[in-house]
Amino acid sequence: MATPVLSFSDVVVRRGTRNIVDGVTWSVNDDERWVVLGPNGAGKTTLLQLADTLMHPTSGTVTILDEQLGRTDVFELRPRIGFASTALARQIPHDETVLNVVMTAAFSVMGRWNEQYESVDERRALRVLRDWQLDHLADRLFGTLSDGERKRVQIARAIMTDPELLLLDEPTASLDLGSREVLLALLSEYAKSPTTPAIVMVTHHVEEIPVGFTHVLLLRDGGVVAAGPIAETLTPENLSAAFGMQIALASAGGRYAARARV
Repeated sequence: MATPVLSFSDVVVRRGTRNIVDGVTWSVNDDERWVVLGPNGAGKTTLLQLADTLMHPTSGTVTILDEQLGRTDVFELRPRIGFASTALARQIPHDETVLNVVMTAAFSVMGRWNEQYESVDERRALRVLRDWQLDHLADRLFGTLSDGERKRVQIARAIMTDPELLLLDEPTASLDLGSREVLLALLSEYAKSPTTPAIVMVTHHVEEIPVGFTHVLLLRDGGVVAAGPIAETLTPENLSAAFGMQIALASAGGRYAARARV
């Protein structure tokens, strides 16, 4: 039986006179893999920051893993959530080894310092690196990696602690075609496993939706345009409403492609 892991009820985030999240009601179950789509400024990243306890709503209720934001200790909640983003990657020391970048997630720190790790931590980190085709880079310095390798290291770090909820903020942004396809294939395999936690992934492009993702949330101006199973919700009409232009949508083999309708 599916269990809710993330729930928004009439959530508003206000900055000045503008609502950057505007009355969002939305929920994610533990067996669902969501992609969040929308134009720049739609509120996608803010939604993830709420889900990762990095931000509190102006009004409304956010419930994460049965804990209500504002009524729980976020420092106890955060280790149960995996989060990967470009902003977070900028905090990783460039002279840290890939193995340490992943392993330090066990202590929620970015660089190796005086923590004492057990052999089980190293074995776990090496296993995750192997799953994401990174084990051959374990001794490499993070700063010497390609963009695609860094993205995969970020995801490996995010899942090192066996999170109950995994949040990915534009994991394929800036990648070349080959690196993007490698990462999407790995995400597809990961999404299919019954032991994988609920996933929420933000992206700008339907071409970057991994096969095996189950649901889509479409945003515009901070509000929900549509939300539900991908097969029913990812339509030309809903995409057109979200992006404010007429869009044609094609699909093949579980992958999607969109373009402006001329």
